[in-house]
Amino acid sequence: MTVALIGERNLDNVNHLPTEEAFEHLSVETEWVETSKIELDGGVLDRYDGIMLPPAMPYASEEGALNAISYARAKNIPMLGTCGGFQYTVIELARSLLGIARAQHAETHPEGENLVVTPLACSLVGQAHPVRVERDSLAGDLYGVDESVEPFFCSYGVSPTHRKSLEQSGVRFTGFDGDGEPRILELPSNDFFLATLYVPQARKDPEPHPIIVGFVKAIRQVAQRDHAAR
Repeated sequence: MTVALIGERNLDNVNHLPTEEAFEHLSVETEWVETSKIELDGGVLDRYDGIMLPPAMPYASEEGALNAISYARAKNIPMLGTCGGFQYTVIELARSLLGIARAQHAETHPEGENLVVTPLACSLVGQAHPVRVERDSLAGDLYGVDESVEPFFCSYGVSPTHRKSLEQSGVRFTGFDGDGEPRILELPSNDFFLATLYVPQARKDPEPHPIIVGFVKAIRQVAQRDHAAR
């Protein structure tokens, strides 16, 4: 069982090593897959059992990152995005589900006409904040509690202008800050398609994070199901 980590590995990124270690603790192999390779050939992802987009901005290829999300969504492969992975999941869903072909990120395309990821009211870089989790959801099932304090490393989130349209298209927001702003998104039509604006794998905790544990469990279940179907 191998998880594709989408992006360009960079140990100057404080979240790359914790991402690798989170899977090592669960005896799961990971491989970094460069976004430029995915842009050229999405088939490079065929050999992986799960797809994760950890914090990795700026990507060498934004289109490659978006293609990885699209690949996971269309093929129902377990997918987890965190921080920048959450933001690019919003972009991919806006393009594919809302038909906004030029949906963009305000950090990388500040002059874009269809910015679906925009600056937060206050930067959350280096801060820990409570996240309220809806119990009747995938995230709620994984956490088993109504609230969790999580580490953030971001300054951008879902554009309020596009939030309702995303929800109407089938996206479900299931985690929120104290003001009701989205911090977790899910795509209920898939077995496991979840993204968090925070970075669960960076939380200082001796036990594996329930989001990572749930992701790995989903990968194993899908692999077993596919094997039985052969």
